[in-house]
Amino acid sequence: MQVYLTLVRRELGGFFGSLTGYILMATVLLLLGLSFVDMLAKLNVEPTDAPVTEQFFVTVYFWLILLLTTPIMTMRTFAQEKFSGTYETLMTAPVTDLPVVLAKFSGALLFYAITWIPLLIYLLVVRRYSNDPTLLPPGGLLATFLGILLVGALYLSLGCFASALTRNQIVAVMISYALGLGLFVLSLRSLMAAPGPGWSTKVFEYISMTEHLEDFAAGLVDTRSVIYYTSLTVFFLFLTLRAVESRRWR
Repeated sequence: MQVYLTLVRRELGGFFGSLTGYILMATVLLLLGLSFVDMLAKLNVEPTDAPVTEQFFVTVYFWLILLLTTPIMTMRTFAQEKFSGTYETLMTAPVTDLPVVLAKFSGALLFYAITWIPLLIYLLVVRRYSNDPTLLPPGGLLATFLGILLVGALYLSLGCFASALTRNQIVAVMISYALGLGLFVLSLRSLMAAPGPGWSTKVFEYISMTEHLEDFAAGLVDTRSVIYYTSLTVFFLFLTLRAVESRRWR
């Protein structure tokens, strides 16, 4: 456990010790600000009884943050280690591969969570000046951030897998972006006209991230959604571990 915590601190410190980390935080802050302004403009034009969190997920800004920033957050996890030559030192240290993979993923996930703190502030400001507690119920707020963390964990695990495949950070970003975009496109399939109530329609509805996030935004924590995101995250972390192990024995 001590080795794991040390590696997590090392990984998290890499974000705050480099310019890339601050650029990522500034980018997320900008997109969240634009999303907040756009959401308020829509609410002023068309008042709604739906929670504010539901309005946030239907904007393009959330998906821009997810698709554009997570590949950059994870591009350095393994690719930079290989390029700088510290990967061999890390792999020959008295530590197994699993703590290394989990520590790098955990460090990226912690940084990802930190970048979303401004959204909490924005939503609390809306709650404070709206004088309508039903507009942003506490349960909906907690469920929303749980959904953000789960979908973020999925994309970060995918990015770690992409970074473990190469020593070039740009290539890692491209692989991660391609895989993440493909997963997002599959999610949009449920928005198209379904040919019929067959099993294929149910499959596409289940793998749709937009469907799951709507439940979280409404304050509903469905175990199926939690299992969906968790199982995919574990799957990509397993692939990352296998990629790391294969390089050790080359």
